[in-house]
Amino acid sequence: MLNAFAYTGAFAVYTLAMGAKHVTNVESSFAALELAERNLALNGFDPDCQAEQIAGDVFGVLRNFRDTARQFDLIILDPPKFAQTKRQIQSATRGYKDINLLALKLLRPGGILATFSCSGLISTDLFQKVVFGAGVDAGRDVQLLEWLGQPPDHPVLLSFPQGAYLKGFICRVW
Repeated sequence: MLNAFAYTGAFAVYTLAMGAKHVTNVESSFAALELAERNLALNGFDPDCQAEQIAGDVFGVLRNFRDTARQFDLIILDPPKFAQTKRQIQSATRGYKDINLLALKLLRPGGILATFSCSGLISTDLFQKVVFGAGVDAGRDVQLLEWLGQPPDHPVLLSFPQGAYLKGFICRVW
């Protein structure tokens, strides 16, 4: 399992608890990766045997994995907000497409991609189009298994639709 933009490793803990054999956490922050290691240990997992911590730019690390033909059965992409302003929407969509394209190339056939966006300026519809475009460019068939949104503790004002900023897709990739 690859946990890209791992932060403190919550997805790694969860997937190991659900039966994953090994996780690879990729995060730009050394401090966050140290917390991820502590979280793994606090939850009864051996960070030295069950996890790999890679500090670096996620885009660069994924490109390196692609170039070395490394593959995964499950990839989770949970990046920080890519679009802070309307001017950044185009560059944000390029960023989302790039990481999803790279992830799609790293998945084994039948693998699962869990991809997320917390950019309120990127609508669910636009995010779905970006992931679709990444699938086309990767030459992979992507089956959307589940749409995810924010939980009830993140209510949205009807007068501020950008408040519905959390979105995600669980996809099977062929």
